Amino acid sequence: MKLIADSGSTKTDWCVVDGGEVVFRTVGQGINPLQQGIDAIENVIKAELVTLFGDARSIAEIEFYGAGCRDGMVPRMERLLRKLFVNAVKVEVCSDVLGAARALFGGREGIACILGTGANSCLYDGERITANVPPLGYVLGDEGSGAVLGRLFVNGLFKGGLPESLRDEFLEDTGLTLAEIIRKVYREPLANRFLAGMSVFIHNHLENNELRALVVENFRNFFRRNVALYGRVDLPVRAVGSIAFYYERELHEAAETEGFRVDKVIKSPMEGLVMVKR
Repeated sequence: MKLIADSGSTKTDWCVVDGGEVVFRTVGQGINPLQQGIDAIENVIKAELVTLFGDARSIAEIEFYGAGCRDGMVPRMERLLRKLFVNAVKVEVCSDVLGAARALFGGREGIACILGTGANSCLYDGERITANVPPLGYVLGDEGSGAVLGRLFVNGLFKGGLPESLRDEFLEDTGLTLAEIIRKVYREPLANRFLAGMSVFIHNHLENNELRALVVENFRNFFRRNVALYGRVDLPVRAVGSIAFYYERELHEAAETEGFRVDKVIKSPMEGLVMVKR
């Protein structure tokens, strides 16, 4: 049996397939080796996958696509997975952006994008990534992401640009104060998840023109500072992730304004990854 994992900063989609048939699937918390220690990751996988699945020895192949899985993090994740699944003869740890490209395009050429808690993109030739603009994370980059959307939203609420009535409603609905927001962003772990979590409120208030314009501008910055740098306006753009999925209308508007064509948006890459034959 094969274990396939798609892991972002917020959640991990686990799927076990046998002969092309899904035999087990579960969703757990996000795994990012750049932000979490290997011991913490091991505990997460044991609790949220190994124990629930109950037959770790039956796994013969593993494909793990994850945020933060690059450079020195890849061998660390491979060693951990081999430790937990002792009979796995093939273990492949790749970046989440390669997983997105495979799920979105299969063997076709195109520009693959991830728009979830974080953001990423790549130029894909149907087999491998040929170019990747570094996303730089939500502090230095990640334009188009949920975390950056949350950051821009908070900025607009407290520095102007968004109506005071919207600020008051947000604070009342969430029970937050400005002091608590500052504490969660600057003094608590996983601030990117906290900021991205504001997307639910934002999506429910898109009738506000200023707020919708903020969403579109976030996506336009993604195209300007990431997709445009590949210099391939001739290629289709496809996107995966919760932010792309729930804000698809705004994503299409931003893409068209910047001269690009988005022809496919999916919420999760898992369906595509299960179908891809390698």
